[in-house]
Order: sequence, then C-alpha cells, then structure tokens
Amino acid sequence: MSGIPRVSRALATSFVAALTLFAPLGAQSVAPDRFEGLRFRHIGPLGNRVASVAGVPGDRMTYFAGAASGGLWKTDDAGLHWRSVFEDEPVHSIGAIAVAPSDPAIVWVGTGESSIRSNVSIGNGVWRSTDGGESWTHMGLEGTGRVGRILIDPLDADIVYVAALGHSYGPAQERGVYRTRDGGATWDRVLFVDENTGAYEMVMDPANPRKIIATTWDLELKTWTRDSGGPGSGLFMTMDGGDTWDPLEGNGLPTGTLGKIAVCMSAGDSDRIYALIETSDGVPIEGYETDTGELWRSEDGGHNWNLTSYDHNLATRQAYYTRCGVSPDDRDEVYFLSSSYSVSLNGGETHTTSNYLGDKSSPGWDLHDIWLDPTDGDRFLMAFDGGVAITENRGESWYRVQLPIAQMYHVTADNAIPYNVMG
Repeated sequence: MSGIPRVSRALATSFVAALTLFAPLGAQSVAPDRFEGLRFRHIGPLGNRVASVAGVPGDRMTYFAGAASGGLWKTDDAGLHWRSVFEDEPVHSIGAIAVAPSDPAIVWVGTGESSIRSNVSIGNGVWRSTDGGESWTHMGLEGTGRVGRILIDPLDADIVYVAALGHSYGPAQERGVYRTRDGGATWDRVLFVDENTGAYEMVMDPANPRKIIATTWDLELKTWTRDSGGPGSGLFMTMDGGDTWDPLEGNGLPTGTLGKIAVCMSAGDSDRIYALIETSDGVPIEGYETDTGELWRSEDGGHNWNLTSYDHNLATRQAYYTRCGVSPDDRDEVYFLSSSYSVSLNGGETHTTSNYLGDKSSPGWDLHDIWLDPTDGDRFLMAFDGGVAITENRGESWYRVQLPIAQMYHVTADNAIPYNVMG
C-alpha cells in the first residue's frame, strides 16, 4: 500500500470497516486473515480543500500544494502530474509552505489549518526538507497547533520565521512569531501578545529581509461557535529581523477592536502595502466597539495608512478566508481571495469580482492561498476548496487540478448489484 496516499488508505480502510459493520445481523464474524488477499485502490472522489501553495521563482515546472487534510503534493511538470510527498509523517494538515529563495531544495511546511471553521485540522509544528520535498525532518514547535505563514530569509536559509496561531481552543502560550537562526535546531519566540492571541500572517520586505510586518489574531474556538477578534488583534513591524517589534496603530488604521488581518506587498515596490482587516463593520465584537471598512493601503512602507475600500466582497466570512497578493511588477494590481475572486487594477480603489459558478475566468471558489512568482508577474497559483489553479497569462485562463484528497466524514455501501458506495 506504499503507493497509495494515506488519505486514500484511510478511506479504503473505512470502507472495509463499513462492510463489516453493516453485515447482516446474525452473520458469523470474519477472521482478519480472510482479508489478507484484498488490495486497496483509490476509488475517489477527487477534489477538496487545498490550504496552501508555493512554487519556485523562475521555475514553471515545480509547485507544492498543501491539503487541509491530505498531506503535501508536488508536481515536477507544471501541474500535469502530482505525487504525494508527505506519506510517512504523523500529520496530514498543511497550513503553510515556503521554499528557500537561495536554495529551492530547502522546503518548509507548517502544519494545521489557519482557515477557521467548525471542522478544521490541528498540526504538530513544522517540518523541513533539504531534498526538494522527497524526505522530511520534524523541526519542533509541536504545540503551535496551526501555522499561518512561514518566511525564509532570502540570503540565509537558516533564518526562518513561523507565524503560529496556537491550538486556539483556549488560552495557550505556544502562540506568536517564532524565529530560528540555525535551521530549526533552536527557536526563539520573538513576538507574543498574550495567551489568547496568535500570529496569522507575515510579509517580508524583499529589499530588506530584516523588515517584517506580522499580524496577530485574537481567536478562540468553541464546539458551538468561535470568537474572532479582540484586544490582541493588530499589526506589528520589526526593522531588525525580529529582535524588537513596534505595534502599528493610528496613522489611518482603524482604532476599534479588530479580528483577522492579512497583509501583502509587491515584490517590486515594498513601499506599497495592503491590509485586509476584519472590523465587524461597526457591529460590536463581544462588547468591544469596531470600525467599518475592509481594505487599507500604505504608500510609505507601513507607517501611514488610508482606508481604500468598504466592499465586503474582498473578505467575506473573514475567519475562514482573508488573503491577498500583489503583482510583482505592478503595485496597483491586487488579488483578493475569498468565497469569490476579486482583482483590482488601481490599488484597491475599485475591483471586479468573479464567481466560479458563473464565470470560468475565476480560478475557483472558496480561495485560501496565493503564490506569485516574484520574477514573473504572469505566473501565479491559487489554493481553493476544489484543488489548485495555475495561470501563466496573468489570470486570463487557468489550469485547474483536482487531487485525491476528498474529506470523507462517513462511508457506506448499499445492497444494489453492483453496489453503490456513498459518502
């Protein structure tokens, strides 16, 4: 069974269990050795949620896709064929992927989902590969629960930053931004707000890797609801590689209680920064007053901000979505990932929104992550609830890929001949 993805083996095993469970009442139990002649095969379905994506700058052949609950997948032929490369690790949820700019053989993944809804998967820290994803070593941070973003210093692959949400089911210390300077042998927590607040997003200035903007998210999950937003949410900036951090407050940013925040910048102009901010649109969060607005923009590297858009289409269902990306060769061209896909060509002042069900120019639906080639503004890829979408012509058309990662919550078979399998 080594050639079958773990998720497929789990589905097949569940099917055998279902056949045993629904055997006619009174039938004799079947000895386990009677099943030794059976061989598992994947029977589908294809598709389902991809939570993270990454590529190699300048290499149109190589991409990685991290599934919400189906491991890590790699293609070496521009997306035509994919293979599972995270088979033997005891975790299946990949929330973040990063490839070292100085050495594409070094790949990091952070586990656990940062797109929050009622059923999300937990992780066990971070893993590193030094052979392009063919083998993996666990590098610690077991208690971080959910990793939202990983950054690797473009000049030194041993310097890595991890944004950790924590398990989020209650107060926890394993939250915030972590840094290693020795390739993961040791870690320092360099940004921590409080036990109720984790770190979600980070962006590194391509012209100055010591400058990083990180977002924190006051989040608590319960079995019946979630609390997204609180006094711990905010933006922070470091100019010394994480040794010290300054909160970004005022100067045009909303002053009320915030929720989830995404930041993005152009690889070609790091003075232009965008922030998608969950404000609750004026509705109080747990008694805290909030502002209105969706998108803020800075022209001076994050020091001053202006409210650019109130349009909720840019970030619907914000605890579940909230991501953005900027073209590397046009700072005014911005992509917004939500239940639908939005593109602005004038710095977020106006945008067009496309829904996959009615517009095939959209990469997909329920979009969760974007990777843009910093050397080629025409090429980028998206992660969405149906798989992966790749474009090489700036989004004019998309090559969509479905992987065998369907999340099956129950499986059974009926008595028809031939029988039907239902999930």
